[in-house]
Amino acid sequence: MTSTTINNLPPFSNEPFTDFATVENKRAMLEALDHVRAELGQTYDLIIAGCRLETPETFHSVNPANPSEVIGIHYAARAKEANEAVDAAQLAFDRWKKTSVAERVTLLLRAADLIRQRHFNFCAWLTLEVGKNWAEADADVGETIDFLEFYAREALRLDAATTPIQYPGERNLFRYIPLGVGAVIPPWNFPLAIMAGMTAAAIVVGNTVVLKPSPDAPTIAARFLTLMEEAGLPDGVINLLQGGPEVGRTLVENPQVRFIAFTGSKKVGLEIHERAARTQPGQHFIKRTILELGGKDTILVDADCDLDAAVEGVTAAAFGFNGQKCSACSRVIVDSSIYDAFCDRLKVRVESLTNGAPAENFQTGPVINEVAKKRVLTYIEVGRSEGRLLTGGSNVETDDDGYYVAPTVFVDVAPTARIAQEEIFGPVLAVIRSENFDEALAIANNTEYGLTGAIYSSSREKLNRARDEFHVGNLYFNRKCTGAMVGAHPFGGFNMSGTDSKAGGPDYLTLFTQAKSIAEKCGSIPDTPAK
Repeated sequence: MTSTTINNLPPFSNEPFTDFATVENKRAMLEALDHVRAELGQTYDLIIAGCRLETPETFHSVNPANPSEVIGIHYAARAKEANEAVDAAQLAFDRWKKTSVAERVTLLLRAADLIRQRHFNFCAWLTLEVGKNWAEADADVGETIDFLEFYAREALRLDAATTPIQYPGERNLFRYIPLGVGAVIPPWNFPLAIMAGMTAAAIVVGNTVVLKPSPDAPTIAARFLTLMEEAGLPDGVINLLQGGPEVGRTLVENPQVRFIAFTGSKKVGLEIHERAARTQPGQHFIKRTILELGGKDTILVDADCDLDAAVEGVTAAAFGFNGQKCSACSRVIVDSSIYDAFCDRLKVRVESLTNGAPAENFQTGPVINEVAKKRVLTYIEVGRSEGRLLTGGSNVETDDDGYYVAPTVFVDVAPTARIAQEEIFGPVLAVIRSENFDEALAIANNTEYGLTGAIYSSSREKLNRARDEFHVGNLYFNRKCTGAMVGAHPFGGFNMSGTDSKAGGPDYLTLFTQAKSIAEKCGSIPDTPAK
């Protein structure tokens, strides 16, 4: 791709969703699943400075719908490998920061093209490693392409930045320069999109990274890095470490690591934030944390709404990918005048959901692992004492011993109940009654989180009030609270939902840079003649 092509990129547009109802796309997905199944069980090395490394211990990634099916075998990094990876990233940084923006952008665009060509294969990996049905996997892959394409264009925009004014008698420059070495610690629930998005944002502006994926989704990260190498990634720009908490803590505390980009739980994110704030011997900068944490996301259903649309939106937001999204609707606040009708229709809609293996494209499937299943079932027991069970509430037995929990709804839940306040991260929804719109807004804002929210109403006045008073980072009117689109819905939350990083937005790349202002007195020395 030439610099001329780079300078004439078409405007960004989101990758279209795949229609799996067509025979061609259904066949392609089934073929991709067969192809990926033939590659299951391979062993994956660590990658440091472009070299493949083995360690004494390995761990397995398994299919949550069938835990006996091994997706990949991975060497587990230790503190030793973590520090070596940081050293390798630091060495690579000295070269990569001098690489032209056009070359870095070209790398992202090549990677986007390669993923586009292998779209169905990546969908299949997502289906088998983390249990996404076809539509959820397709959205994950599409968002990955969007992040690569969007951040490529954003890097070009930042590179063209200027000062707001030129001061008389001076030549004023303004440049965004990279921070240095960063640790990227992505989650398992969007193991391609968020992993690739955070990594691409860091490297396109000149940083180098050590990537530590979740132990629940290591294979997808390994295959992504192989693709990046195919696209032309230089050695050491991205270093891959698989492993557990020890590796993450070592990265966070390493005095050469200048930033940590993390998406995951509030508990782990706050620990990272605290550890990063402690200055280590030899550290001569303040570490930056870019954190997207949890949510307790609310949909308001007002008396004047389209009730059927509200039921559909709540169901999709609560039980899409089995409630395992930080943006998932985990509580719905319903006006008392329509409360009973809403609950009746919601029960029918939730019970119509089909539950089964994601590879067979059921609407709902397993949670990610045994620990998650036990946590969700524990909250269901809590819910039995805090509300009335409307539907679900049980473990789902399968022949393959998958980690299934039935989509569960509790009604008549108090706004301060545990299941109305604590992040469950599973298919459990709390329904709360409100007497009026003022009370509904107050309840919506009564958690420690502030990630996503939505309101169904036909009143412009109420929508305007929600715009000003509903305190979340991503607010949606008359649509579900999940499904943020890159470019249109910059994503990140308030309060304990993180640092409001706004992934996929115009400010995101600045989080991985520092701004340098340069002023030169005009005429102080002759300009160098152009060669």
